[in-house]
Amino acid sequence: MQHPDQSFLAGFATSRGEAPLAEVNRSVRVSGSVWKRFLAFVGPGYMVAVGYMDPGNWATSLAGGSKFGYTLLTVALVSNLMAIVLQSLAARLAVATGRDLAQACRDAWPRWVSMPLWVLAEIAIIATDIAEVIGTAIGLNLLFGVPLELGVIITALDVFIILWLQRRGFRKLEAFVITLLGVIAASFAIQIALADPDWGAVILGFAPTVEIVKNPEMLYLALGILGATVMPHNLYLHSAIVQTRAWGETLPEKRQALKFATIDSTVALMFALLVNASILILAAASFHSTGQTNVSDLGEAHRIIGPLLGATIAPSLFAIALLACGLNSTVTATLAGQAVMEGFLRIRLAPWIRRLITRGLAILPAAGVTLLYGSEGMGELLILTQVVLSLQLPFAVVPLVLFTADRAKMGPLRAPLWLVALAIVIAVVIIALNLKLLWDFAATV
Repeated sequence: MQHPDQSFLAGFATSRGEAPLAEVNRSVRVSGSVWKRFLAFVGPGYMVAVGYMDPGNWATSLAGGSKFGYTLLTVALVSNLMAIVLQSLAARLAVATGRDLAQACRDAWPRWVSMPLWVLAEIAIIATDIAEVIGTAIGLNLLFGVPLELGVIITALDVFIILWLQRRGFRKLEAFVITLLGVIAASFAIQIALADPDWGAVILGFAPTVEIVKNPEMLYLALGILGATVMPHNLYLHSAIVQTRAWGETLPEKRQALKFATIDSTVALMFALLVNASILILAAASFHSTGQTNVSDLGEAHRIIGPLLGATIAPSLFAIALLACGLNSTVTATLAGQAVMEGFLRIRLAPWIRRLITRGLAILPAAGVTLLYGSEGMGELLILTQVVLSLQLPFAVVPLVLFTADRAKMGPLRAPLWLVALAIVIAVVIIALNLKLLWDFAATV
């Protein structure tokens, strides 16, 4: 059997080294009929989709929906389409080269390039983790009355949940994540039914408008939604966990693996779009339409959603979905952090050590803001973390596009020209929007 490195090794400066997430690499069998082989690939896409509906998304979608109604639905749609394209490239890189994105950066470029990329990737993961800490702490507070300060500390214990799940096998981990996604979807389906939104306005909200670029406040929230949707760590994560599948090394087997992995991620991300759009629609129908135009705090949203919808179950459903999002995001952020550290540095830490380091760095700012500013400050910090993620995006997207467009690295699985062109347009749009945000910020200083 041919080693993945041997096909297109000339495109990289060094050999791959150890496989990404080596303890689960190629651990899921792919065999049997075409249908069974396809089902074997179902899972990684939903792990990735978790990052597209984490607590950070809630803050930006609530703020956008309450302040501007259904207008920013178009941003959620475009962001999700961008995500589908970029995640398909991440899967393509993994299948073609046997590398995840972090390994590809390390192997292709000198340390003075790869090390700053590693630092930026870690910043993105910490920003993601801050959102998860805040979301989980608020969920615990809303459901069980746990003080926010204590909830922030309790989130450090989720490492034991992850360790227990990992030891039971990767498919069990995926089943846990998909189950919680079902809980989230059911919670929002009931809340949307109670909110009874204006569906004509919802449809119009998906239409593009130049007002988003002209209005600095709207652009800030739009970039927050973009950062909360197309997340840098998901590109590293997807290119690693796709390789938990034991596909063959022949070109037809790789083409089939790429096809199945792309279908998996595309369907999962469309599901994520439904959840994200539901949050924004719920905010627009419940808050904006009743004059509550400044709701970005999750606790405030929980407090007023019951009276507005006229149903006592609504706050509980809101809190359950939020807690499920926080727990789910914890699993995927841990795996992403492990892949990034191993890929860039070739350093393997025990998952619990890696998790506690990352969570510790996230708890400090979250706890500080909670003590100083309470739940309102936590809501603002959530939105800020998503803007930080948006600013980090080009440093993951540009390398991904460069690698997947390079025939020396990708061989016959090089991305077709139309896909490369589309990915370049996406990268240019992301960079342009970030520059516009920085320009607006500098103009206000």
